[in-house]
Amino acid sequence: MTAFFRILHRAEDGLLVLLLLAMIVLAGADILARSLFGGGLVWIPPLLRVMVLWLGLLGALLATRTREHIAIDLASRLAGPGLRRLLALISSVFAAMVCLLLAWHSQNFVRFAWEFGDVAFGRVPAWPLQIIIPLSFALMGLRFMLQGVQDLLAKTEGEAR
Repeated sequence: MTAFFRILHRAEDGLLVLLLLAMIVLAGADILARSLFGGGLVWIPPLLRVMVLWLGLLGALLATRTREHIAIDLASRLAGPGLRRLLALISSVFAAMVCLLLAWHSQNFVRFAWEFGDVAFGRVPAWPLQIIIPLSFALMGLRFMLQGVQDLLAKTEGEAR
């Protein structure tokens, strides 16, 4: 792993931790405000919903990085090493195509939100909060493509992940 990828992976992990910590603090502050003062801050619940979206998609990005995403691998367990590599390549290419298709359509969604001036809450525009959708799916698609190349180039079963 190159230094660039180590830095990228640490940045992803750090962003996930900070996001989760911020969510815990905001939710706790909202609960305290509702309990002590009879009402919370109106901007916290919609911000928490956006943060859940970011956390889920960044978590999915982490899962693709470590190959811990949901997979149905019954056929690959029953297949020999050569067929196993082929099945891994096919599933990586298929997952990459699906992710890149989702990235394409979600960038249209974000662009329309920008063009129409959609507002998330208060005066906050929606499109910067939605940008994680095409970005994460594009990165997942890229990771699946790279994993497909790794699977294709793996010479033995022990080298394939």
